[in-house]
Amino acid sequence: MSNAAPIETPFLLGMMRLHDVAELHPPACLADWIEARLDEGLDWFDHADIYGDTQGEALFGAALRARPGLAARVKIVTKASIVTPARDASPFRVKHYDSSPEYLAQSIDASLTRLGVERLDHFLLHRPSPLMDAEATGRALDDAIDAGKVGAVGVSNFLPAQWRRLQAAMHHRLAVHQLQLSLDHTQSLFDGTLDALVGDGLVPLAWSPLGGGRVFQGPAERLLIGLAEERGMTPAGLALAWLRALPGRPRPVIGSLRSERIAALQADAQAALDHPTWYALLEAARGHEVA
Repeated sequence: MSNAAPIETPFLLGMMRLHDVAELHPPACLADWIEARLDEGLDWFDHADIYGDTQGEALFGAALRARPGLAARVKIVTKASIVTPARDASPFRVKHYDSSPEYLAQSIDASLTRLGVERLDHFLLHRPSPLMDAEATGRALDDAIDAGKVGAVGVSNFLPAQWRRLQAAMHHRLAVHQLQLSLDHTQSLFDGTLDALVGDGLVPLAWSPLGGGRVFQGPAERLLIGLAEERGMTPAGLALAWLRALPGRPRPVIGSLRSERIAALQADAQAALDHPTWYALLEAARGHEVA
């Protein structure tokens, strides 16, 4: 069994756009930002090696090194297995997925170095590869946990048959599944994916939980705004409350790095929805009532 920390947080702080926010690039400035989030009780940070082509992890690591003591307080999720065309050493320069033991071992070591932490709390396979050798990949992931480099492993964007094939080859349990889920993207609620991952004991992490802002531009916009005003909360907070009402209580991975936005979402994090309100939002987002 792994000794991974449970993901007990209203949301994870996604680092996908960190490389684009110039004011946070100086290590001292980013260290201030990280420390402020930790003081607010937000200690989970979601990375991937492709975010900024490793720049996101490197910036975060520089901030941790600039402020001794922060590294011991943060909890890190990072992901690997996507090889971008720029990082493909073959003549094809083709985007592809690599879940081979050699690639994953190198990716884990590289992320640890860039981030400046002793252990990745969760390491995820970013995308499933049709070429994955489940037995070899499973052994590599088990070895990373046994070596203390990773607290737990999980997957992202996998289908049930894909993560179950991997799990069957492992002695450690897969811990989490990061999937696209929002009012704008409800497919996993009706194709069995969410039911399967909750049934298999995986914690759901919802990426793009606000649909990249599309939930505020689509058919549910008017209802979201009206209900949020009635409840004294933000429309974004209400959209995240809709997610948390689901089985497994999905943990959203938010993309905003703005302190005031994060504080507003945290203030709304305890909101609960009754069944009619939840279904009214679903109906508005999909444009039709349930069968």
